[in-house]
Amino acid sequence: MLVSHTRIVDIVGDIIRIKVSADRKASEGRPCLGDLALVETGDGSTSLAQVISIDRDMVSLQVNSGTKGLANNASVRFLGEAAKVTYSDNILGRVFDGAGQPIDRGPGLSGDPTVPIGGPSANPMKRVLASRMIRTDVPMIDIFNCLVESQKIPIFSVSGEPYNAFLARIGIQADADIVIFGGLGLIFDDYAFFRKQFEDAGVFPRTVMFVNQASDPVVERLQVPDMALAVAEKFAVEEGKRVLVLLTDMTAFADALKEVSIAMERVPANRGYPGDLYSQLARRYEKACDFKGSGSVTILTVTTMPGNDLTHPVPDNTGYITEGQFYLHSGVLDPFGSLSRLKQHVIGKVTREDHNQIMNTMIRFYSGARDAEQKQSMAFELSDYDHQLLKFGTLFRERFMDIDVSMPLEEALDLCWQTLAECFEPGQLLMKQGLIDTYFPKTGSEKPDLKTTEPPEEAA
Repeated sequence: MLVSHTRIVDIVGDIIRIKVSADRKASEGRPCLGDLALVETGDGSTSLAQVISIDRDMVSLQVNSGTKGLANNASVRFLGEAAKVTYSDNILGRVFDGAGQPIDRGPGLSGDPTVPIGGPSANPMKRVLASRMIRTDVPMIDIFNCLVESQKIPIFSVSGEPYNAFLARIGIQADADIVIFGGLGLIFDDYAFFRKQFEDAGVFPRTVMFVNQASDPVVERLQVPDMALAVAEKFAVEEGKRVLVLLTDMTAFADALKEVSIAMERVPANRGYPGDLYSQLARRYEKACDFKGSGSVTILTVTTMPGNDLTHPVPDNTGYITEGQFYLHSGVLDPFGSLSRLKQHVIGKVTREDHNQIMNTMIRFYSGARDAEQKQSMAFELSDYDHQLLKFGTLFRERFMDIDVSMPLEEALDLCWQTLAECFEPGQLLMKQGLIDTYFPKTGSEKPDLKTTEPPEEAA
């Protein structure tokens, strides 16, 4: 029989503090950290809560549905178990809220098995070195910063950029078995956009969505990553699936942590965020894993940078945890701000032999094109080589950097060779002669359907 506790001390935000007898045993209703509790008001309505702090006989709980209308005479009953999420094949193609309840008007799943959320990351002995590529058909990723299975990597961006549209495209085009989507503080339009994109592309039957909308309680936002990752880990370990987890936006998750921390009167750290922000982010990101003899979990998130400030606590801490980042600004992926630290595990090993040389050569010429553009803007006299670089820079942005461009890796590599052939002579490439002999087009106009740009006239 569950014991009811009614000694509520105070209610701050979505946090309630209740006094529990210090000498009471767990079997008699004393809680443990992370346990669920049932909060019941005088009119009989109930809400789930979770224990987030225990200080002797004082227990703090965050109420999932919020504390609005909650009176001091409410009762609390500890359930003696941690939060769980439904896991079975029946959750594929379903949408859940931040409390793990279906919101798509589909059949109930109360009889399906559940798994605990927020558990530890995988045993290092069960991990294998990342060695398999996840193709996304996005040239700026597949060619220059490969997404590798078991990688954890964010998209750094700012408000107003099409990062959600880009994340949806990756979820649709990535060659993963299952996509787990976690929405954190989404407005309804963004939630509807993701769902429509997955449905229209025909990938919804292999997708699971956990969505906390902006109008939902803030505390539920903290559970969405844990539920998404718990389900992803189960699919990877027990069914050998290659799972891609998409989370947007982790800055909203960190802001929810800050709000709870302030309500609990904890000493704030940098810009008001809690002192354990790094650990809280790392607990989620470290769930990425390639399991020995089984599947894998890959994590791709969005992290917005307020004021485009890379030193903001959220992107700053994230950069120390993850294996690189994709830098999205002005509607393009910046090749110089983006980085994948695991790409060397797959480039030239599971991809075509010319991949590494093409990647380095294209970036080298684009860097030169940026310098030539600066010279042009300052009215310096340009050489013939500068004009070649300017033409290359224009083609590179049109054909590769735009996030709307979509093509398979091999086709993108061929287009790289075609672009080089349109702008330079083979001797200017400084590449291995064997690769030039094999892949360099005999003429620069083999593909007349591709756009070309005439070099500008000589500066006076």
